[in-house]
Amino acid sequence: MDHFLSPPARAASAVTAAVLAACCLTACSGDGEEAPAVIRVNQVGYAAGEQKYAYVMGDRDALADAGFEVLDEHGDTAGHGSLGPSLGGWNGRYTAVRRVDLSSLHRTGTYRLRLTGADGGPEVRFRVAPARQLLDPLRADTVRFFGTQRDGEDVLTAATGREPSHLTDRRARVYEPPPAGPATSGPELTEVGGPVDVSGGWFDAGDFLKFTHTASYVVAQMLSAVRDTPSVPGLREEARHGLSWLDRMWDGETGTLYAQVGLGSGGKEVRGDHDVWRLPEEDDRLTVRPGDPDYLLKYRPVFRAGEPGEPISPNLAGRVSAAFALAAQTEAEDDPARARAWLDKAAAVYARADTEPDGGDLVTTVPADYYQEHTWRDDLEWAAVELARGADALGDARSARWSGEAATWARAALREEHGGTLGPADVSALAHADVLTAADPDAGLATALRAELRRQVETGRKRAAADPFRSGVIPGDFDAVPNTFGLLATAELYARVTGDHRYDEFAAQQRAWVFGANAWGTSFVVGAGDLYPHCLQHQVANLAMSRTGRGDILRGAVVNGPNDAALLKEPDTFDGARACSHAPDGTAWADLDGRGAGYVDDVRAWQTVEPADDFTSTALYALSLAVGRP
Repeated sequence: MDHFLSPPARAASAVTAAVLAACCLTACSGDGEEAPAVIRVNQVGYAAGEQKYAYVMGDRDALADAGFEVLDEHGDTAGHGSLGPSLGGWNGRYTAVRRVDLSSLHRTGTYRLRLTGADGGPEVRFRVAPARQLLDPLRADTVRFFGTQRDGEDVLTAATGREPSHLTDRRARVYEPPPAGPATSGPELTEVGGPVDVSGGWFDAGDFLKFTHTASYVVAQMLSAVRDTPSVPGLREEARHGLSWLDRMWDGETGTLYAQVGLGSGGKEVRGDHDVWRLPEEDDRLTVRPGDPDYLLKYRPVFRAGEPGEPISPNLAGRVSAAFALAAQTEAEDDPARARAWLDKAAAVYARADTEPDGGDLVTTVPADYYQEHTWRDDLEWAAVELARGADALGDARSARWSGEAATWARAALREEHGGTLGPADVSALAHADVLTAADPDAGLATALRAELRRQVETGRKRAAADPFRSGVIPGDFDAVPNTFGLLATAELYARVTGDHRYDEFAAQQRAWVFGANAWGTSFVVGAGDLYPHCLQHQVANLAMSRTGRGDILRGAVVNGPNDAALLKEPDTFDGARACSHAPDGTAWADLDGRGAGYVDDVRAWQTVEPADDFTSTALYALSLAVGRP
């Protein structure tokens, strides 16, 4: 999905390329000389009891007789052996990928892995430790990421020096969504209401737009982690920050749900968020009046999900209701009165869901191609089961009714929709798992739900069997990294609700892939491992934080990761952006591209290094399930 630039904005930005060179992001490939073999490991580390695999990528013939040796902290041999058979070639330079089985290592410590009998690069370090010791620091980092994403008065300034931003959102005006399609002069907006207070919340990605679609998904995942997994410092407080903004986006008196704050793409006469590279507080300093090109940067438009009092797009109604109901569950013990208020709001939003959307059209964002969604029964299933759990926690008699409705929506989702990978476009894994654990489904439905969860994971496992690095996604597709975390979370949920741990090895492979056991040898989570993204397409990170990978970096941010290599040939550039490009010493990223997939760490590459809220919350949830494994 395109988190930062719509197609019209990408075209416009090519014309305004002034600060950054308009060269290809990917360097030319090598001259055909044989490259030394390289070792890829999980740079965060391997959990002591799991299957542990590293990979060696090199020339097929050069690796024919290669082996490996593992040394412990004292330099003593901890293991050795032959490389596994080739899992396939990656590109013309690296014609074989061979696996190293490290599963016999259980003792906590730091080890060194090196090749024997082949011309390889330097030895590689890796850790073995309990899962919580490895993953708890990363979970804390993801929570800190959301602190950096804050908008409004309650901005955390420690790392960025930022100031409160978009304070005019306190009295924002409501507009009709602009018609779809390009407009060179910018969209013409019709004001229909306001003022409304939509201040606060989180920026959605590297830009400064705010979406109910993704924020509700993030809040609900956070609160699910609070409810079901070991605690993370600051998580409950950060979830409450997002929840407060969702509350502002719902007007219970008029029955109106607001869907978006800010205009993405503008034009010559109206500039939108995607047309300007700046710190968010600079919008507040603008001196503008109606009709000025930058007017909607300071006085940001709000778009509704529908007319006041009319039915609400069921995907939005479902996930917002789920978030409010989860708030009721997590507040029930400490503050029952507040919990009941959240439950009543959840019920009100749920009751307004449009259960017969015209032509299947669903409201997500403006325009909808920022985030596309085609399923909605899973959202209502999620809402109903969370309402039932919230009511049960509070002794509310509506619990049985909502539990029955959750089962009804689960059957409808199984019958009418084909579940994909967990993410903001498909929440069926979350809904199905909670129905299995809390809605007392009959035997037939329970069997079908377990089978569907298994099918979703099995789809990834089959892909992994054909991939040299055992990736369960297609690395050349959008959202490779968040989809990997989605698969990981689904595998963990499947194990929880069935007791069947057949996918534990698959889950370990997916964690290894996102943390460095991939062709590029990089982790895709900022601050995790030895090599990770430095040059994010994220305005605050680029303008107010370190671009060296050290110091004040956007720790915990999860990026898209590899994508279609063809998308990286023409960079996006912006006036005001600080040039930043980073690659491993002595290596061009393009030399590591293969099978149509490419990656580059460059501020101009939104396709690979723009972080997003939903990316990061899915990672937080997946890692929390992993450390909370029974």
